Amino acid sequence: MSRAETSRAETGNVPVARAETPDAGVGAVRTPSPLWSLGLLRSELLITFRRWRTLALLGVLAAVPVLVGIAVKIETSDGSSSPGGGGGGGEGPAFIAQISNNGLFLVFTALAATLPFFLPMAVGVVAGDAIAGESSAGTLRYLLVAPAGRTRLLLTKYATVIAFCLAATLVVAVSALAVGALLFPLGDLVTISGTRIGYAEGLGRALLIALVVAASLVGVAALGLFVSTLTGSGIAAMATTVGLLITVQILDQIPQLHALQPYFFSHYWLSFADLMREPVYWDDLVKNLGLQALYAAVFGSAAWARFTSKDITA
Repeated sequence: MSRAETSRAETGNVPVARAETPDAGVGAVRTPSPLWSLGLLRSELLITFRRWRTLALLGVLAAVPVLVGIAVKIETSDGSSSPGGGGGGGEGPAFIAQISNNGLFLVFTALAATLPFFLPMAVGVVAGDAIAGESSAGTLRYLLVAPAGRTRLLLTKYATVIAFCLAATLVVAVSALAVGALLFPLGDLVTISGTRIGYAEGLGRALLIALVVAASLVGVAALGLFVSTLTGSGIAAMATTVGLLITVQILDQIPQLHALQPYFFSHYWLSFADLMREPVYWDDLVKNLGLQALYAAVFGSAAWARFTSKDITA
């Protein structure tokens, strides 16, 4: 066993069942432990969230609300109620003009600022490295012999990426909530519709918005996992996934492609703002979640078809 394989096994601490061989020289029959799936998932979560790259990505995401909050605080230090000092609507992501009145709006602004690029880029990096990274490190064959099984391993990898989607979104939301509470007053919120809701209900909607944003990334996660099955280079898979993400974002801004844009995974990302209306507008939210489910099904199936038929050489 290579050093990389030994390290992978020790770090993961995954229960491995012995293969039963009824007859000497006859192919082994794998009998994985019932705890194998949970052990494998725990191993993947620990390895993913202990990597310096993952911690660096989460650190960058946590820094975005801090920078936005400080910028708004400086811009409104002259007593104006909105950035720019004019008291108007202001420019920038949704809700930014309301931050100085209520720090909770920093949560919504930070999510709106990170969703178009920072959050999906971070997810693309983790998803792109899921399979290709194991292959380039020489641990993929070990995982399949362990015995994980290709379908089980692929599902575990995807579950780990989804967990990262949720963790990354919550890091942005919690950081924004902390900075908003430190720099700005808190209290009742005025919705986009002009109605007033209590602070507790506002917190509930902030949590719901964070969950919707995390769910909006499952399509990118599936796309990145599919790309990861196409190559044995983790860097190439990550770069390709991020490149596709940027390309789709550009295409979504070209007016001549308006007929195709509703089918781009990023088209309805900012629909989470409708959760701050009274009553809530559900149309675009449902379209967004349905589109993410479609991308997850299509690219998840493509990743399974590719990975289960792929010749593993590393």
